[in-house]
Amino acid sequence: MRRRDLTFGLYADAEGLARVRSLVEEAAASRGARVTRMSERPAADAYDFLAAQWAVEHPGRSGGARRPTELRVHLRCSLRTRRSLRKAVIGALCPPGPSPHTCDVPWAAA
Repeated sequence: MRRRDLTFGLYADAEGLARVRSLVEEAAASRGARVTRMSERPAADAYDFLAAQWAVEHPGRSGGARRPTELRVHLRCSLRTRRSLRKAVIGALCPPGPSPHTCDVPWAAA
């Protein structure tokens, strides 16, 4: 198994970030991937558009403690598993539905 990386841009507070970390860990465990490291860093310039997305999707609600953050995940897995894991996390962040909906944690994935 080779080292693979996933990168997510998030507009999240501490609770939202913990939720995303948990989603990644659960998805990795269910696919036999090993998370070797997760790190986050402020990323205002790269993901500032997520704050604008929040404002559009949640009119009148403050972003509160949310801030643009980049979550980097380092894994040991196959390329196929990495792709499956990425798809699962994205699906869990903003599940599809029959009507327009909003994401609790606006995101972007690389």
